[in-house]
Amino acid sequence: MKSAIMQPTFNPWLGYFDLIDQVDTFVFLDDTQLTKRSWQVRNKIKLNGSEFWLTLPVKKTASRDELLLCDAALNNDEKWKKKHISTLENAYRKTVHFKVIIEFLKPLYKAAENLSNFNTSLIVSISEKIGLKTEFVFSSKLEGVKGKKDFKLNSILELVDSEVYISPQGSAIYLNELSTGGEIVRNRRTLFYHDYHPKEYLQTKGDFIPYLGIFDVLFNEGFDRTLEIIRAGRKDLLNFDVL
Repeated sequence: MKSAIMQPTFNPWLGYFDLIDQVDTFVFLDDTQLTKRSWQVRNKIKLNGSEFWLTLPVKKTASRDELLLCDAALNNDEKWKKKHISTLENAYRKTVHFKVIIEFLKPLYKAAENLSNFNTSLIVSISEKIGLKTEFVFSSKLEGVKGKKDFKLNSILELVDSEVYISPQGSAIYLNELSTGGEIVRNRRTLFYHDYHPKEYLQTKGDFIPYLGIFDVLFNEGFDRTLEIIRAGRKDLLNFDVL
């Protein structure tokens, strides 16, 4: 069985969904530390031909060194939900699929109280709408997870009974810290690195901007075309010893 383990990010880019598409089990690493100004709390859309950041406000209930993603509450004292929806309306009102996508997003925004729950509800709901069949698991709900970094990842893979791990390339830094492939390879699991380069698709006015969050392709191309567009950017998996 193939698995991937990723933090639940906000409005993830297309490569995130391609990774979901390539595995049997996708584990949300939601019991890790919240990082300020990270993909966990912000991502980009296209507004008036340029990149624009949408940011989620997190309530300061603990120091950032102590706050886990699964415990992070969204600051609903701010009018951020209405602001996000208004910004999306201004950015994508003239797109063909605007009405369908905005009506899909509104109830997800309305229910948002917890950062991790909101991000995962977006990811799971979008995955279902575009036709992905991957099983989703939450690391915070697994019993017996041990260690940190690659030791923690290996522990999670043991618990979900997975022999093949597909990792984002950015994780190579700590996976290779002690040995090539770290605990994943040491425990005789097969390790690959994900490789993805987004292809152009229909966008609103201006030059094409790659690496935007998935909201952009949904508004412009709709649910039916999004998975095809995601898969168009897929590259062969990289062996663990090439990075």
